[in-house]
Amino acid sequence: MIDKQKAKLNMKVQWTKFIIVLALYLLFLYWVKSWLGLIVVPFIYDIYISKKIRWQWWKDSEGPIKFVMSWVDAIVFALVAVYFINLFFFQNYVIPSSSLEKSLLRGDYLFVSKLSYGPRIPQTPLTMPLTQHTLPIFNTKSYIEWPHWDYRRVKGLGKVELNDIVVFNYPAGDTIAMDMKYQAQDYYQMCYMYGEANKLQVDSLSPQARWDAYHEAIARGANYLKANPAEFGVIDSRPTDRRENYVKRCVGLPGQTLQIKNKIVYLDGKANKEPDNVQYSYFVRLKQMLPDAMMEELGITMEDIQSMNTYGAMPMTHRAAEALKKSTDFVEFVREVNDSDRVDTYKTYPVTANTGWTRDNYGPIWIPAKGKSIKLTMDNIAIYERPIRVYEDNQLEVKDGKIFINGTQTDTYTFKMDYYWMMGDNRHNSLDSRYWGFVPEDHVVGKPIFIWLSINPENVGPKYRWSRLFNLVDNIK
Repeated sequence: MIDKQKAKLNMKVQWTKFIIVLALYLLFLYWVKSWLGLIVVPFIYDIYISKKIRWQWWKDSEGPIKFVMSWVDAIVFALVAVYFINLFFFQNYVIPSSSLEKSLLRGDYLFVSKLSYGPRIPQTPLTMPLTQHTLPIFNTKSYIEWPHWDYRRVKGLGKVELNDIVVFNYPAGDTIAMDMKYQAQDYYQMCYMYGEANKLQVDSLSPQARWDAYHEAIARGANYLKANPAEFGVIDSRPTDRRENYVKRCVGLPGQTLQIKNKIVYLDGKANKEPDNVQYSYFVRLKQMLPDAMMEELGITMEDIQSMNTYGAMPMTHRAAEALKKSTDFVEFVREVNDSDRVDTYKTYPVTANTGWTRDNYGPIWIPAKGKSIKLTMDNIAIYERPIRVYEDNQLEVKDGKIFINGTQTDTYTFKMDYYWMMGDNRHNSLDSRYWGFVPEDHVVGKPIFIWLSINPENVGPKYRWSRLFNLVDNIK
């Protein structure tokens, strides 16, 4: 009698667990709008109610099998849980470079929310958890390209706002040179350089001849990279969600017209607020090394000093620059780097046009918005070629000064996605939208919420930056 009561009570508990798990699972399927997941429901029923499948058969075994399988079971469960959480809720991201200093620092570990803008349904679902694209040690792909699903984003808590700091997949990372030292470089900038596009005399050419000359030069560069695998490695491609993760500040939204005039970003003719800790490069000549206390107080790192020793210039905030100008015992002179100094060696976007734009004086450029159309001309087709051809998967040709999309001559195009303009707060030391263009909405990963760990990569000062722990990224303006 007692055994029957226990069995009955146990069955009630199991039914309760089953109903709770099923309800949560159905809510999840409703959220992601993927009812294909209903095929899992019978297995959930079996785990809690029918128990026809021996899910943990190894528990009845003895010896090493039980020990090994218990570890396998724990590891598989952990990997699946991590994969699921990283995919739909949040992930860790570490700041690898100085492009957002002094707002975010190298060595800051960020808690990145996927819910803020809505998580993407994975385009390459078969991937090893906790890897982006490469398996450590083996140096091989950590994902399988089949199946490949189309872009879809489920509803999130909000959308990208102006001046948000955003994590996204590197747009120019669709093609990469697999030699590890070149993967972080822009493949298209490399094609431009090795194709000697910078030596073209295009000012006297017609728009069609200019278009042809640039594209031929880029093709020459691509052929050179491909023909030299010993130097550059194999040239390969990556799907959108397997490209490098970048973090920058959104300074331009879909539908806005952006222009940079004397370093200031203007949107629809109105100046956008600069970040509080925005940095520019300054030529600096020291009389003697700065004291450690002064460097710490002004936020100057040994990496900045190394930049000064190598290039004669280093990035600083306005406050640090003004302080150094007054420190005549240590500093001979300080002067901000300008366009006339010609120290920027990268070609601004688009690389297939002769715009004359620079990192400090750029545009105007209209940022595409979903459902909005633009008049296409030979003057702007280079700007929108990549969104039309690469991001939205159309065939685009220019023949006899006429534009053809998917074989049809046209002078307008309606965009299928929203696009954003991203820039680093370290304005003269950030390879951003000024060099590789728009960030499509399908590249947006998530929003950093807070800094959960900060490790100083310098050999001077404390290893851990305790004062940065749990600082909210939204408070970094």
